[in-house]
Formats: sequence, C-alpha cells, structure tokens
Amino acid sequence: MLQTEQILQGRYQLKQQLGQNAGRQTWLAEDLQAQPPEQVVVKLLAFNPQMQWEELKLFEREAQILENINHSRIPKYRDYFSVEQLEDSELPWFGLVQEYIPGSSLQQLLDEGKKFTEQQASYLAADILEILIYLHESIPPVLHRDIKPSNIILGKDKHFYLVDFGAVQDKAASEGATFTVVGTNGYAPPEQFWGKAVPASDLYALGATLIHLLTGTTPADLPQQNMRIQFADKVSVNPNFLSWIEKLTLPAPERRFSTAREALAAWQSANKPLEIAPVPAENSVNYGRLALFAVLPLLVVGGVGAAFFLAITSENICWKYEPGVASLLSRKKCFF
Repeated sequence: MLQTEQILQGRYQLKQQLGQNAGRQTWLAEDLQAQPPEQVVVKLLAFNPQMQWEELKLFEREAQILENINHSRIPKYRDYFSVEQLEDSELPWFGLVQEYIPGSSLQQLLDEGKKFTEQQASYLAADILEILIYLHESIPPVLHRDIKPSNIILGKDKHFYLVDFGAVQDKAASEGATFTVVGTNGYAPPEQFWGKAVPASDLYALGATLIHLLTGTTPADLPQQNMRIQFADKVSVNPNFLSWIEKLTLPAPERRFSTAREALAAWQSANKPLEIAPVPAENSVNYGRLALFAVLPLLVVGGVGAAFFLAITSENICWKYEPGVASLLSRKKCFF
C-alpha cells in the first residue's frame, strides 16, 4: 500500500494522493533529484492478474506519446518507470511522471458551484482548439478521446491545460488493431463507442464540455432528440456561438467541422464583432473585471504577422504583444 512520504525510485517522494480508481493511483509528489526539488504528478498502475493487457498498453502508450509532445498547455513528460514489487504489495507497478500544473479542474469549479459566462466558455474553446490543432496535425496525428471538464485545468497562471492522456490514440497505434472502448458517456460521440474515433470526435467532446459549462448540467443528463443534445433553451448566448456549438456536437462526424483548424476559423467568425463582456457575478470564475476590449490593427513586420491587444479594466490598462500568429486567442491573457 502506498503511503505519504514514501519514496519511489529513490527520487519521487509521495506527498498527497490526488485520485484512485481500479488499480490506478495518482499522487502529487516531490522530485528530490531536481534542484531545487520540484512538484510533479506521479500516475501509478498496479498490474494484477485480473487486468486486461489492453489497460497496460494504454498506460504505456500514454507515456510514449507524452514523451514526444511539446506544447505549453500540456503537462510535460518527466519519467516512466516500473517497480517489480513495493512494500506490502506483491504486484508490479508502473509509473508515469509529469509536470505538475497548480490550479483546479473545470469539474472541481463546477462542483463548487461556479458559473461560466459565454465569454469564458468562448475563451476556453479557443484555448483547447489551439491544443487540438497541435495534436491533430502531429505526425502521426494524436487524438485525446476523453476531453471533459475533469481533464481541463484552469492553472493559477489563468491558462487552460489539457491533461490525462490515458485514452489517447495515435494513428499508427490504431491501424490494424482491435479497438478498446474509451471515453466518457455524455462527452464521447457515437462513433467513438464503435472504435471509429476521428479528429472530429475530439471536437464533439469539446462541444459537450462547453454545453456542461454553460448549462451547469452534464450532457448525459440533458434530453436528446435524434441523438442531438438539447440545450438551446437552457442558455442565453450569441446565436452564432450557439450554432457553432451545435455543429461541434452533431451526431454524424462528417457533418461537424472536419478539423480543429476549421473549427477555430469558424469560432473567430462567430466572435466578430466582439462585444463588451459583463462583469462576472460573485459566484463566477474570476477572469478579471473586463469593462472594454479593443483589438488594434494587425501589424506585419518582415512578413511575420503580429498583433497588439488592448484590454482596459477597472483596475489597469494592459497591453499585450503577440508575435507570430495574429489571432484572437491572446486577448484573454490581459484580464485573467
């Protein structure tokens, strides 16, 4: 049995159990070999005789894919190890070590009664789409397959992070292989339960997540008609944004946006012209008290796009310069 302060691999000192489920444990730990020691997340899998090999393969695949991912909004891979036997346990254990992101999952915020505004949901959508563009356009493409509120972290730096790649799949691993049903009811699209996940499957899960944030109700508990989630009467949002979410969650994958890049382009169109965001209520996620937001004209220097963003709040005036891609994504960084 794993205990607080126990040291694994002579390096990772367990500090706090973050979760436990069917032979899996997740711990906040301290990497004693780092200088200075730093906090990490250690995910552990106990391999027992009743476990299917596919579970271990998924765990190993998560480690392999994370090792090759380099994105600022995905916790970085640190280490992978196996332990033949731990004290008081005859089972072999496998461990995956990742960067620790201080913050709260969106599910934790929902459980605490936080309310999400249209603007907050919109910014989240753009952040996650940016991550999905990176994943889906990787070689081979990477599908997350389990996007939901509990797998999105709002960091203390006010950025969104996509975590838990335990259901991840890459194209190379899926070709010629039998499928394992992964995903979460209410968020996973119909084709995923038939082992036919495609990039548009992650878009469906993102749309279902947005519906949860805007309605405060899990998608599985909302009514359906012709396999479509019925939520329009429970939200008050811009009709363009509503239609955009509805397209994300169409039951037929070929009728959704085909790529995250296409979905992001449609998101940008749906969010023009920008409106003044209302001051969040006391029980809302505090993204800053935005009073006025303006985007200054695009500047092009040496053929490279860049943009200045101005956010005027009740507390300060914030200028942000974003080199490279001149997108709407960076505007939120001023007033989180």
